[in-house]
Amino acid sequence: MRATKIINLSVVTGVLLITSLAFAQPWKDWRGSGGWGMGTPYQRTFNPATVETLSGTVESVDKITPIKEMHYGIHVTLKTEKESISVHLGPDWYIERLDTKIEKGDKVEVRGSRVAMMGNPAIIASEVKKGGETLKLRDEAGVPVWAGWRR
Repeated sequence: MRATKIINLSVVTGVLLITSLAFAQPWKDWRGSGGWGMGTPYQRTFNPATVETLSGTVESVDKITPIKEMHYGIHVTLKTEKESISVHLGPDWYIERLDTKIEKGDKVEVRGSRVAMMGNPAIIASEVKKGGETLKLRDEAGVPVWAGWRR
């Protein structure tokens, strides 16, 4: 009986020790918001001085990684009268949970900052209008709505 108690106590102590060591280690590849939070290199590319509004048709909806080692996000290719341009909406973990879905063939109006991504023009969207619905993604300064805090 006494030997069983000692074995059980040893097993419980071992499990607790291993668990505490596992939680004490930094999580591999853990990046909080996946690079989509405030103060990240990606968020600093939003420039309020280059904000414009474009209208067009969604040619495709894709998952992309805007900057190396970021978690992927959702972007659309928007066909306007002048060009086809990549429009970055936001992180997948936010965009995919919204009630309003942006799909291929949708006619939308996008307001956002024109930037260069990997040498190509792109829009970091702050607002997308589809029909009578408006998706607010960022404020005028580029602060994302999914950010947990504001400046």
